[in-house]
Amino acid sequence: MSWLAQVLKTSIGGKLVMAITGVLLSLFLVGHLAGNLLLFRGREAVNDYAEFLKASPALLWAVRLGLLAVFLLHVITALRLAAANRAARPVRYAKEHTNVATQASRTMVLTGLLVLAYLLFHLAHFTVGVTHPEHHALREAVVRGGVATTRHDVFSMMVKGFQQPLVSGLYAAAMVLLGLHLSHGVSSVFQTLGLNHPRYNPILRRVGPVFAILIAAGFLTLPAAVLFGFVQLPAGVQ
Repeated sequence: MSWLAQVLKTSIGGKLVMAITGVLLSLFLVGHLAGNLLLFRGREAVNDYAEFLKASPALLWAVRLGLLAVFLLHVITALRLAAANRAARPVRYAKEHTNVATQASRTMVLTGLLVLAYLLFHLAHFTVGVTHPEHHALREAVVRGGVATTRHDVFSMMVKGFQQPLVSGLYAAAMVLLGLHLSHGVSSVFQTLGLNHPRYNPILRRVGPVFAILIAAGFLTLPAAVLFGFVQLPAGVQ
């Protein structure tokens, strides 16, 4: 396997790793957004979904660790490629020719690192319950087979979180940055994988921006719906 390690250390190998991990992370975003949009279906739908995910802890943690590995590989490879590019061109051009490059492509590393920083806060808030333990501790009473029990009230946790302007503002800013990152990243996958054809290139170049807009807009509907009162806390939850 030493040949594979050598290939992955090259620029081409690094770009291939970025493309594959980027596709996997994009698929996760689609699934994550689909789950989050259950917020519009109400408390039962969200909490049923959360309970379903937690029904197999071993599988859930395997997926989480797998996603973490993919994410770290994506970030580390991006930083390595950026460092290699700077080393190959230690002296900046006297005049930058940026008319071809888009704003998204020029700020890929920056937007990626900012999204990573927000992700740490997001996990601390909604997954671990460090920043707002009172939200994470919310429970919903349910009755199964005539037996009363409780479960994690993820719906109320999300609503109470997004009711805070600072939390919603940080979330919205992160989704805009994510959109910028995806706009160039998704489009570059086709080039990296050699999916180029003069007839289809104009369409392929639009895939990234369209996908980015759909993902970012989808996530942005969540705090907007809460802040504008379209989604509210259930009766009895303070």
